Amino acid sequence: MPPFTHHIFICTNQRDSGHRRGCCDPEGDESLRSAFKTEVRKRNLQPLVRANKAGCLDQCEHGPTVVIYPQGIFYGNVGLQDVSRIIEETVIEGKILDDLRISDSCLNSRQCEHFLPRDQIDDQLDQKQ
Repeated sequence: MPPFTHHIFICTNQRDSGHRRGCCDPEGDESLRSAFKTEVRKRNLQPLVRANKAGCLDQCEHGPTVVIYPQGIFYGNVGLQDVSRIIEETVIEGKILDDLRISDSCLNSRQCEHFLPRDQIDDQLDQKQ
């Protein structure tokens, strides 16, 4: 079997509500992982693209977190609304989505001024319109 062109790991780590580091799967239903698996199947990308659940990727402050290998692309604050776009633009077209990407300088950083939580990004976009 040929190697994966993209191996997508979706953090499904759970923590108690209100934990200071946050939680990538607060509902505990793995809905984000399921959405990626569904999108990969829908687009007939297997067996070269695989979506798997992962334990903690240690990027909790940026969560929910997804990492795509072998490219090593880390995306943070990923929501269900981002799944189709990630598959289309990153996996199929090879583009990095800057609005979701956790920059190398922010990886493994619990305090990173370069990455805003999704609600702050949405607020900024609303203000521009």
